[in-house]
Amino acid sequence: MSKLPPAEAPAVTPQLLRGWPLPSLDDDGTKHDRGTVLVVGGAPSTPGAVLLAGLAALRVGAGRLQVATVEATSVALGVTLPEAMVVGLPGDALSAATADRIVELAAEAATVVLGPGLLDEAATGALLTAVLPRLRCRWLVLDALALTALPGQEELLRELEGVVLTPNDGELAALLGGEELTGRDGAAEVAKRYGAVVATRGWVVTPDGRAWRDEAGGVGLGTSGSGDVLAGVVGGLLGRGAEPAQAAVWGQYAHAAAGDRLAARLGRLGFLARELLDELPPVLTSLSG
Repeated sequence: MSKLPPAEAPAVTPQLLRGWPLPSLDDDGTKHDRGTVLVVGGAPSTPGAVLLAGLAALRVGAGRLQVATVEATSVALGVTLPEAMVVGLPGDALSAATADRIVELAAEAATVVLGPGLLDEAATGALLTAVLPRLRCRWLVLDALALTALPGQEELLRELEGVVLTPNDGELAALLGGEELTGRDGAAEVAKRYGAVVATRGWVVTPDGRAWRDEAGGVGLGTSGSGDVLAGVVGGLLGRGAEPAQAAVWGQYAHAAAGDRLAARLGRLGFLARELLDELPPVLTSLSG
């Protein structure tokens, strides 16, 4: 395995990533070799979040996709996303009442991406309390409301290995519980406190203090659904064999570079999160040489 970059926060560049290649894939391998990703999230008004996250995981090479979401949107989502097994769970919000089925599905997955599209913070907090001690997947990505509901559950999270958090600025502040830390300092404190790799705007930091700065991307990435795509990208890279720090560094760069490709073609503003999806395979292909 290639050595990790040094701890002085190198800039993430194509050269750095080519020297830290993703795990190789056999041409005669199957979808099972590239892992199952389970995306857990959604609400009656936000089915698109799990759609974006799930498609992003597939676009970066995950082998199989499962989605656990609310029953109200599951049939329509299954038709829109025929590549996935979509499981509808009762109620208008995923909660502790749905934990047993989620844990059962997670046991079949290499990676769980939990949080996209969740809207009920109390129900999400109860879900985390019920699910985190019982997860048997190898990797876990927490995003969106799963992050703002996480404070107070640090010890549960620290019991898990291989966790990646993908907070935006507001979610980073919530994880810090009001401490006024941003950028690398904020990411480093969250990584240490929660025992997880943190991928936030411009930075990836590990619990042991390793850090990378990412200067790709631009203002156009600040658009609805963009964070769901990032969470799915990280989850997909984990599914196909990357370890958490590598998946976070590669995932954040691929997400940003996809935005740069769209900005060059369409302009700095106005491209959509769904359009990032088609740019992901060319970005990864460009980094494979």
